[in-house]
Amino acid sequence: MLNPTVWLPLCAGLTLLGLVLSFLAFRRRGAASGMRVAAWALLPAAAYLTGALQMLWTVGTTIVGFVTGLVFNPFVWAGVAVAGLSVVLFVASGVMRGRKLASFRKKTPAEAPEVKPSANKTAPKPQQPAVAPKQSPKAEDDFSDIEALLKKRGIS
Repeated sequence: MLNPTVWLPLCAGLTLLGLVLSFLAFRRRGAASGMRVAAWALLPAAAYLTGALQMLWTVGTTIVGFVTGLVFNPFVWAGVAVAGLSVVLFVASGVMRGRKLASFRKKTPAEAPEVKPSANKTAPKPQQPAVAPKQSPKAEDDFSDIEALLKKRGIS
């Protein structure tokens, strides 16, 4: 990190410049705008006085170091290539498994292995189809008109 004597004039200069701009904003755009610019202008001085500037500097250099190490390191690119190969293998195995399951489902019941129910479970009961509600005669008349129009047009 840079020497604190370097940061003090920099933070003080930024704060003073911001306060001048806040005065101009106050005169041209009103009190709300001037107060907002003043709030932003006081942040560099607050960061210096609280020691947060050192933390921000450390975080910034760490992020820059990580990104440059990521971009310029051939081992990292090899890792990215291996991760890409892994994704391709996962997708390909999923497709192959899907085809295998589809061919297994297409087999006739005689070819498929017989599944026996376990001793502690009861066999599933076959479901009975639900009874369709009967339509009123008015609804049947509406459909007969449509069917007649379709037959007239040659659509069946």
